[in-house]
Amino acid sequence: MDTEHTEHPEHTTAAADTEELPLPRSRRANERLHALIPGGAHTYAKGDDQYPADLAPVISHGRGAHVWDIDGNRYIEYGSGLRSVSLGHAHPRVTEAVRRELDRGSNFVRPSIVEVEAAERFLATVPTAEMVKFAKNGSDATTAAVRLARAATGRPRVAVCADHPFFSVDDWFIGTTPMSAGVPTATNELTVSFPYGDLAAAEELLTRYRDEIACLILEPVGHTGPSPGSPLRPGAGDPTPGYLADLRELAHRHGCVLVFDEMITGFRWSEAGAQGLYGVVPDLSTFGKALGNGFAVSALAGRRDLMERGGLRHSADRVFLLSTTHGAETHSLAAAMAVQTTYAEEGVTARLHALGERLAAGVREAAAGLGVGDHVIVRGRASNLVFATLDENRRPSQEYRTLFLRRLLAGGVLAPSFVVSSALTDADIEHTVEVVAQACAVYRKALDAGDPTPWLAGRPVKPVFRRRA
Repeated sequence: MDTEHTEHPEHTTAAADTEELPLPRSRRANERLHALIPGGAHTYAKGDDQYPADLAPVISHGRGAHVWDIDGNRYIEYGSGLRSVSLGHAHPRVTEAVRRELDRGSNFVRPSIVEVEAAERFLATVPTAEMVKFAKNGSDATTAAVRLARAATGRPRVAVCADHPFFSVDDWFIGTTPMSAGVPTATNELTVSFPYGDLAAAEELLTRYRDEIACLILEPVGHTGPSPGSPLRPGAGDPTPGYLADLRELAHRHGCVLVFDEMITGFRWSEAGAQGLYGVVPDLSTFGKALGNGFAVSALAGRRDLMERGGLRHSADRVFLLSTTHGAETHSLAAAMAVQTTYAEEGVTARLHALGERLAAGVREAAAGLGVGDHVIVRGRASNLVFATLDENRRPSQEYRTLFLRRLLAGGVLAPSFVVSSALTDADIEHTVEVVAQACAVYRKALDAGDPTPWLAGRPVKPVFRRRA
């Protein structure tokens, strides 16, 4: 494995299948993290329980598609910043835009001119929306959409797509997951669910709760990642022709607001998100992640008549839509504008798809060549690849995921998913495929033995959404 300023030069290449990755400083830092921060991280998906035992590197810095841990090991990184860093770390156009604003002040008692410039830029990028309001994270944006829908319709219930992994940290969604502790049952009962792609099931739900459901909220594509309680739900990809348009018609016929969660699909599917690609306009939509390339910025956008209910120019009851002290920090909005310019001028979405296609082809070829093509499976849109690790009976397995992740880490690949950034090079993809092949060779040994335990070196990784720690 490649290293920089490391005390362990023996790890400059992929380790043998019995060799350990040396992470003494990271292990000590993880203990410090757990002593001071519940869960040892500020995002559950970044927790060390998501990685093999004692193999959760603590990051020092990143540049482009590479990150370095505090032990000096360098990795090719996938799923950067939980899919937020789509241009690569410390992208020069983004960091320069941020630096310009830092010297001018970041927060004022009145709106800065950057706020209207960022709104104009966003609405030019996502022309299906008429108004936008910025926030700092996706949960605030989706919860604002739900509150707005409830206010506009006078209805209490929310219908979420059951096949999508995450919508918000707030009670209306978290209460539906295994981590529902602390959420009142009465709140949980107000959220109902429908399956993706099944129009009849959605109609049955709307009929059962006639005049009670304020909105349907979903990602506009089938599957973008693991669902709660499962390493990977089967299937991924584009909606069937007509499904989104028919769902919109169904929602409107029942007096509901249609909300697209474009946190993941925004920019990765097209600059205007999946709604821009498929030509179906929701009533409200939410964006984040790639919008800031790692800087904290999200957006709620949509129809003027709905969005204005959170404003000052109407006569109805006021909706407390979004009002955050740091919601319009100038440097984050500058980052968002730079990201949108970079995507438009450099064809980033097309590059993400090209890189993902090459990676998926290489991984599939390596897996098939080593006899594990039915067990190591790459799924999803090329710009948003995830992988499944299946056991001898072709069932999702956390044990085999642990084995696979351990071998990737030993080869210098940090990959909770195979979600690409545009900073990856052809050499990075080639090296990743080589490491995947080495991992697949070990995977085959474990399958032949009928037991991956000897290759785990500790407890298996765990799903994020589980009832007990």
